[in-house]
Amino acid sequence: MLGALAGDIIGSRFEHANIKRKDFALFHPECTFTDDSVLSIALAESLLDQQDFAGTLRRYYQDYPHAGYGGYFHRWAQDSGMGPYNSFGNGSAMRTSPVGWYYDDLEQALAAAQDQAAVTHDHPEGIKGAQAVVAAIQLARQGKSKKEIKADIQWRCGYDLQRRLDDIRPNYVFDVTCQGSVPEAIIAFLEAQNFEDAIRNAISLGGDSDTIACITGSIAEAFFGGVPSAITQEVFKRLDPALAEVTQRFYREVVEPKL
Repeated sequence: MLGALAGDIIGSRFEHANIKRKDFALFHPECTFTDDSVLSIALAESLLDQQDFAGTLRRYYQDYPHAGYGGYFHRWAQDSGMGPYNSFGNGSAMRTSPVGWYYDDLEQALAAAQDQAAVTHDHPEGIKGAQAVVAAIQLARQGKSKKEIKADIQWRCGYDLQRRLDDIRPNYVFDVTCQGSVPEAIIAFLEAQNFEDAIRNAISLGGDSDTIACITGSIAEAFFGGVPSAITQEVFKRLDPALAEVTQRFYREVVEPKL
C-alpha cells in the first residue's frame, strides 16, 4: 500500500501538468496526497476492522472532502441511499492495493477486490481493473516473474500488455477509465528496473498521472520487496496523523508479519 501512496503523492503535481519524461524531482512542495491515498487507507481500515466498505469510504470522504474525487463519487459519498453507479473509472483500481496484501489466497483476494469495487464501480471494466491490480500484487508477493505476471493478467483480463512505453507515451492522453489506464500502469511496472524507476515510468506517460503512478507503485512495491526508506519517509511527511496511523497499523498488523 505504501507504494500506492508514494505513486499518488509523487504524481499529484503532474495530474494537470503532464510531463513526458523521467528526469524530474520525485518530491516537491506541491506534492500532496489525493483521493487515491485517502480511499486506499479507507479500505485498509475497513479490512483491519472488518467494516462495511461503503460506510468506511463515505466516512473518509466526510473527513477529506476536498481530496480530488470524481463527480459521481462526490454524489455517491454525500448520499447514503445511493447505490453503485455503473462506473468503469480507475477509482476502483487505485484504491484496491490493501486487498492484495490482506489476503494470501488469490481467489479470496479477487473476490474482495470485486466487493470493494462494486460498491461504486460495478461496471465489469471497473471490477476487472481492481482485480487486475490485486492479481498482480498477489503474484508478485508469490515471487512470480514479470513474464508470469504479464501472462496471467493478459489471460485473466484481456489487457494488451505487449505494447512498449516508448510507443504509448507520444500519443497517450488523460484517461480516467480502467481500460484506458490500468494496462498502461501495469506496463510501466513491467518495464521498470526498480521501485523508483516504476514510478518514473508511470508519470512519464502523462494522463492521469497520480492514479497511474499509484497503481504502478502498488504492484512495484510487492515485486521489488518494498518501498525505499527515503521515499517512505517523504510519504509520511505528507500524510496527516490520522492517515499515517492507519497506514502504520496496516503494516504492523498485516504486511510486516508476511514479509
